[in-house]
Amino acid sequence: MTAVLRLPAVKALVQLSRTTIYQKISEGEFPRPFKLGERAVAWLASDIEAWIAARIASSNGEES
Repeated sequence: MTAVLRLPAVKALVQLSRTTIYQKISEGEFPRPFKLGERAVAWLASDIEAWIAARIASSNGEES
């Protein structure tokens, strides 16, 4: 089973504000959430982990 993360958990992991996360989503620079219900969204934990790993790699000068 794949873990899902709600916004507070995503914010804690990436240390970005809600506004910044949604701005990066609109710019195509952050994983898009999926709908859990009419008013609830979540992210796959694996997508967030991959995004963090890519950020680390790019800051170390590595190509992803």
